[in-house]
Parts: sequence; C-alpha cells; structure tokens
Amino acid sequence: MRETDILNYNTAVIDIGSNSVRLVIYRVEGRSIWPIFNEKVLAGLGRELKVTGSLHKGGMQESLVALRRFKAILESYDLKDVHVVATAAIREAVDGPDFTATILDTTGFEVRVLSGAEEAHYSAMGVKCGHLDAEGVVGDLGGSSLELVNLSSENEQGLRGITLPLGPFALGAPRPVDLDATYRIVRDRLEPLQGRFSSRQFHAVGGAWRNLALIWMQKQNYPLQVIQQFELPAREALSIARLIASQSPSSLEKLPGVSKRRLENIAYAALVMQGLIEVLHFETLCFSAFGLREGLLFEALEAPLRADDPLIAGCASLGHRLGINDDLGPALAQWATEFYDSIDEAIIERPAVRLIRAAAKLSDIGARLHPDHRADLACDQVLRAPIPGQNHQERVFLACTIYTRYSGDPYTKEPVLISRILGEDMLRQATQLGLLLRLGCDLSAKSAELLSHAHIRKDERSLTLSAKSGWEDLLLGEQTRRRARALAQSLKLNLNIITY
Repeated sequence: MRETDILNYNTAVIDIGSNSVRLVIYRVEGRSIWPIFNEKVLAGLGRELKVTGSLHKGGMQESLVALRRFKAILESYDLKDVHVVATAAIREAVDGPDFTATILDTTGFEVRVLSGAEEAHYSAMGVKCGHLDAEGVVGDLGGSSLELVNLSSENEQGLRGITLPLGPFALGAPRPVDLDATYRIVRDRLEPLQGRFSSRQFHAVGGAWRNLALIWMQKQNYPLQVIQQFELPAREALSIARLIASQSPSSLEKLPGVSKRRLENIAYAALVMQGLIEVLHFETLCFSAFGLREGLLFEALEAPLRADDPLIAGCASLGHRLGINDDLGPALAQWATEFYDSIDEAIIERPAVRLIRAAAKLSDIGARLHPDHRADLACDQVLRAPIPGQNHQERVFLACTIYTRYSGDPYTKEPVLISRILGEDMLRQATQLGLLLRLGCDLSAKSAELLSHAHIRKDERSLTLSAKSGWEDLLLGEQTRRRARALAQSLKLNLNIITY
C-alpha cells in the first residue's frame, strides 16, 4: 500500500446514543480529522428507559429508518472502515441486545456496545484529539449518562473514567424538571467524587452543553460562535446554567438555535452543569466539539501522529489543500523564527513559536482566490475553519495575521474581535508577523529555495534585509523594497538592504 493510502483516507462513525443517532463521515489526512458529512436524527431511544427499562418503541423505528439511510449513504463512499457504536441506552435497556440483532438483520451493521468505562475513555481521547495538552476533567453528557474522566489518570491502560446515571433521560426527561428534587439527585451523585474529579478546568462534551455555550454567546453578543476550545469562567457558566434551568418551557422555546427536541433535555443538562461546578469546584469550563466519535478515530492513529500538535497538523493540511507549494510553509516558519530570534523580546514582543509555524503553513491559502478578495476570504477561512488545537485568542490571532499577509494592513473588519478576544498588543504582533510573511512570500515568489538565499534580522536600531552575494536581484524589485519598508515602519526601525 502506498504511503498516501495509509495517511489519507475516508472513514465513518455511526453513534447510536440515548438521544440521537448520528452518522459522521471523516477525511483523515495524517493527524487531521475533518468531518465532511454529518447527519443526525433525534430518535430519543432512551426517553422511556427510566420508567420501563426498555428502549422507546418510536425511537427504535426512527433509528432503523435513519440507519437504513446511513447504509445507503455509506455504500456510495470509498471508506477505509466504518465504526458503529452504541452507548448508554442500548447498554442498559433489557431489549438492547434484541435491538442490536434487529439492526444487524436490517442493515448489516454490527453494533459495538460500549461499556461505561469505554465511553468515558473515548470521550477523553476525543478531547485529546482536539486539544492535545488539555488538563483537568472531561465530562461527556449524553441522553442517559454522564461520563467523567480525569485526564491526569492516564496510564498504560489508558484513560480510566466512570459513568453516572445523570443524563436527562435518567433524571426524568422529557417530563418538566423538578428543580429541587433533581438537583438533590445530582449533588448526591457527585459529592462522593470530590477528591477524584476536582480540578481547575472542566472540558464539556455533548450536544446539550454545546447548546448552553451557544445560548451564552447569543445573550452576550459574543463575536465568534465557534465551540471548539471556547472557554468560560465557571461563574459565567454557572449563571447561564441557573438561568436555563429555571426557565419555563415557553421561555425556552424562544431561544434561538435550539431545536424543540433539545429543549426537552436542556434544563436537566443545565442542572448537571450547575452541580458539577458547585460540587467539584471547577474554575474554568472549556467546551469541546470533539468527543467519542473523534476519540475512536484518534486512538486508531499511529502513536507518532497522535503526538503531533493538532494546530500545526491542521494548518499544514489546510495549506496543502488550498495552497500551491508545500515546501513554503516550513521554509517561511524557519525564516520568520530566525528573525524573531534576533530580537530582544524586551523591546519587541514576539508571537509563540507554534503560532509562527501555524501562520507560515497558512500563508499560501489564498493562492486560488480572486486577488481583490483574498484578504477577506482567507481571513474568514482561518477564523472559522474546523482546525483544533487553538483557543479563541489564538484563532483570531492567526486570522488577523493572514489578513495582513494578503492586504498589508492591520485587521479592522470586525473590531469587536479585537476588543473582546484578541487585544491590541496581540493585534500588533499579528500585524507584524503578517507583514513578515508577506515580505517572505513576495521576495521569494513563494519559493523555498529562493527564500533560503535571503535573511532578515534586527541589528541595533535597524531592520536589515540581506541576500547572498550573487543573489542581489532578489532584493532589487520595487515590491520587495516596499514590503520591507512596511515591516520596518511597523517595528519602528530603520531599513537596511545589503548583500553578504
């Protein structure tokens, strides 16, 4: 098998949960896992489980209809493999084994029913997939259960967690929530876990909690509605959880972006969030768009790939798809890093090395775009692309850097991104890095070989652009000089152009 066949392929996961049945088809490119098709049906398999001990009959019928459709979709794709997994509802229902047998007879799908510990493990692996250096506790709230994993518990057997009957269906949904009684159940379940699962940061996984984050964003007019690595102080999350839990059903129906079927569960999800914060004393909540499905795929990758930075891998993958020259990114990263190494950071602040590397790998993504719109389109792509491994400040930083790389100007399109997320100091760094990448791209005509013959350094009070003897023509073009002057002015330095 060719190397490209190993590193680049399509795969799929069908996740049969207590509330939803979902198909996601992914394109795996090395370390990067891109969702390319996503469809769900809110079948509510577990909505009667607490009362009857069995799966919801209407939900089983809806699930089978969805799975037959998913089968037809998957047969039209070239896939390396298909993972079909089920979680708490099928695991706990007395008729769960019969239903998996029916699924096999009807669709040919062999369902892997995950244990609670397995579900917790894969959810934690999903968080790691999108946020490699994540620390603290992962909580994945499904329709019938809550899985908790302390990421510091990693050992040779992997990430060990527990499952608790704290999903909305286990607590009483779809009936209207009894606030006091339900909250007592939540506290009673969580209080024995204080020593094991208390931590500074909590990573929230699951559709209901993503909806809580979106509601907060809308109420606060937050300018970037991207869930991955969106962070909230615990006091803010507690405030929105209490607000949602206390809302009447008619009030909840007015919330934008939340489906009616989700509304049955959201008050319960809010109470569980409230209990986690108040009992386990988390300080920060970090929401994850990655979970069990991505965890399954991430664990299947080879160990060296799993150790790669997801931000760098994602930027490299996007740059490869949209750019022209794969050699340019690494060469630009080295060129820019050597420049920043020549600067005293007490005089000029420098971006983190991983942000320099990421921006360099994105520096050619506008190659196929109309020149009049490259800056805006490339910036928007970076701002909202599903590239993990970056918090919101880093995401806005990279978008502003790429905007300047193509426009030559500081980013001013959405000032609220700067005032609420990035800050003026980081905007200045992004602008300077963008001007540096713009100079490197234009000086070398986006050729890694030509770039190797030129260097840029800070010497005393000057910015010095130099080329090897015999390569002076690299520096003589009007555009090269104009780009160098713009960078020097941004750094408040004089410009020298020399050969050596």
